Amino acid sequence: MAYLDHAATTPVRPEALAALTAAYEQTGNASSLHGAGRHARKLVEEARESVAGSLGCRPGEVVFTSGGTESDNLAVKGMFWSRQAEDANRTRVLCSAVEHHAVLDPVLWLGEHEGAAVDLIGVDSVGRIDLTALAGLIERDPASIALISVMAANNEVGTVEPLAAVVDLAREASIPVHSDAVQAVGSIPLDFALLGLDALTVSSHKVGGPHGVGALVARRGRTLEPVLHGGSQERSRSGTLDAPGIAGFAAALAAAVEAREDSAIRIGALRENLVRGVLQAVPDAVLTGDRDPAGRLPGHAHFSFPGCEGDALLMLLDARGVECSTGSACTAGIPEPSHVLLAMGVDPELARGSLRFSLGWTSTQADVDQLLEALPPVVDRARRAGRPRIRPVSRSVGDSG
Repeated sequence: MAYLDHAATTPVRPEALAALTAAYEQTGNASSLHGAGRHARKLVEEARESVAGSLGCRPGEVVFTSGGTESDNLAVKGMFWSRQAEDANRTRVLCSAVEHHAVLDPVLWLGEHEGAAVDLIGVDSVGRIDLTALAGLIERDPASIALISVMAANNEVGTVEPLAAVVDLAREASIPVHSDAVQAVGSIPLDFALLGLDALTVSSHKVGGPHGVGALVARRGRTLEPVLHGGSQERSRSGTLDAPGIAGFAAALAAAVEAREDSAIRIGALRENLVRGVLQAVPDAVLTGDRDPAGRLPGHAHFSFPGCEGDALLMLLDARGVECSTGSACTAGIPEPSHVLLAMGVDPELARGSLRFSLGWTSTQADVDQLLEALPPVVDRARRAGRPRIRPVSRSVGDSG
């Protein structure tokens, strides 16, 4: 199989597997006080220091979670409730229109159930937020804003967002900023302290670690109202810590960050070969997202294929040994155009025929070659299958023509 869906999840790195296996050979709850518990706690705290070093934050700012979705919910809901408790007039939540549903849905939920006033920040044709529009939303009434959430890079088209500029605008009005960096960590430089963020979401399985583990980096002094209750094992978060998973996550993150520069060069070159090949094989394919390497993730290549349905393309490619996606794995199978593409101004019909090819640490030229060989007949078949059938005209007796 040619695996071209690293944005959904990437294979486990050997460093993570080694750390995970070693930890599973031990028994102990990190909250227990006996020897086994202390050993598990040691694993967790060493992992916390490692994650902090990888992300440019303090160890005490790392809150281990079950993954990106929990981290985003804790950041968005926890910060909103905490800020409202301090000042009931802080009712507004600002987020980009192209956020992953792990951010977008909690924000909309706050609007439906908690009285939040939601402002979606518009984006341009490549998916980058409109800073002028953001500035206008802030200037309207800065004291009423509870938080701003803008992702580090888009999970579908790979466009990198101007986080530093977002933080600068927010800082002038003393507004906290959260960023979902699940797709970006390990692919572009990310330093929590240098960016001046208040909260940052990361996930293990996106960097080659085990599933079901992640972290929210929350700035020291930033209060978060808990979303889960029942133990308070972590700051603002309850639940038994998965010490082996956390150890594997920390090892994978460290490996991904250490290899980032060399990996970006190698994967970026593969991506350019893929893009050139697709546009040659299917000349009317439409490449979406930022074409400037400095403005996008190195491994993302997102295309729309006129006259095709994305799900049909995906399944036909899968039958030929090529695995990719129609967008976010969290919305796969939903026959609706991507909200990301619609926010970018892509025609809904064109958006329905979109595929995301994403490369990662195990990707090779052989994967790209297999895609390029399979793609032309697949697109042709999908287009033929997608054409409306012409029904024969019913004629009455005596019709001449």
